Amino acid sequence: MSDKKEVNLTGVRQNKGVWLVKVPKYLSQQWDKASEKGEVGKMSIEKKQGKTEVCFSLNEELAAMAAAGQKEDSWQVPREYPITMHTVGAQTVAVFSQSEADEISLEGMVVHRAECQPVVSDSYMKVKRWQIESVKPQRLTQQLDRFTPVFKPVANHNFNLEYEKKKKSEGKMVRADRQAVLDMLFSAFEKHQYYSFKDLVDITKQPVAYLKEIMRDIGTCHRKGTHKSTWELKPEYCHYQPGEEEEKNS
Repeated sequence: MSDKKEVNLTGVRQNKGVWLVKVPKYLSQQWDKASEKGEVGKMSIEKKQGKTEVCFSLNEELAAMAAAGQKEDSWQVPREYPITMHTVGAQTVAVFSQSEADEISLEGMVVHRAECQPVVSDSYMKVKRWQIESVKPQRLTQQLDRFTPVFKPVANHNFNLEYEKKKKSEGKMVRADRQAVLDMLFSAFEKHQYYSFKDLVDITKQPVAYLKEIMRDIGTCHRKGTHKSTWELKPEYCHYQPGEEEEKNS
């Protein structure tokens, strides 16, 4: 039996041009919540001072749906997303789709590449905090119907002994809960945009290897330039606007 399949090339005959747009994961998840033919948002294209500005506005109902079931019911995902346009270059890129009947169709040729970025706001920061917290392992509790000797109290538990041993080997720098360290870091970066790694160690009192592991997830280390050998948050976690820190220090 042959694995070859025919491809529907109607998209080529219709000369359909499509945009290939990169969007935040949480935004695509909200789109999935829309009904089959529902509206996910609106796109606006304007000319300002001779420059084309493209912006996507998320449907208000979809933006509010993100807060359903959360502890904080007052927040919603950001609605406004400026779109940065990029050239396709010399590449030939096409978009294909596959139906439930396993039919493959050519939807069109990519004429624009773009990146959809949220406006940094309180809503955006709450979404990022929620995403970080959502990947934390959930603690489980178990109710015992009756007492068993297995759970007989002991003078000192093994984890306490390990903690004391670790504390002696690392001095005061004992690993804290990851979320507690993140809270300390976010709080520090709300005051300043750049920190040396030594300053971050002094602030968090965490072991160097452990802190560096966390900073690689949420931050960037500058290897050259004005802020050489300092760390700052990655764009998706940073609430500063470009040049804001320089204005503060001037």
